[in-house]
Amino acid sequence: MTQALEITLDPDRIDIVAAHDCLSRSYWAEGIALPVLERAIRNSLCVAARDAGRQVGFARLVTDRATFAYLADLYVLPGFRGHGISRLMLQALFDHPDAQDLRRCLLVTRDAHGLYEKFGFAPLAAPARYMERHDADVYRRVAREGRAP
Repeated sequence: MTQALEITLDPDRIDIVAAHDCLSRSYWAEGIALPVLERAIRNSLCVAARDAGRQVGFARLVTDRATFAYLADLYVLPGFRGHGISRLMLQALFDHPDAQDLRRCLLVTRDAHGLYEKFGFAPLAAPARYMERHDADVYRRVAREGRAP
């Protein structure tokens, strides 16, 4: 990591192709089509970490910008982990005016609980109240069927 690390929320500075390269191989978005990710990014509040012009981290907040948000797709490239980049990106997202005074913010994680706890996240207080509609195979199925995403 160089001293040139930049944290940006400017949509024009988000490298969608770089985000797609990483996210399409992640356990949570494996196989996501580029047009799907482009639409998701366009409709979210996003942050990127850039080092010497290269995108090395990314996250997005899906939000109505008034009451609710869902944190998704946070990654930092392997060679850049352990330098606080995730914390810097999350701080930038949660400091954004459109992320203030939200009643609820959710996320799903397999292994980064400690990071998110630093930002006030905790296990669900009433998990029995939450339900989900989850289609884990949607990206593969759409690709297999040859449908446009």
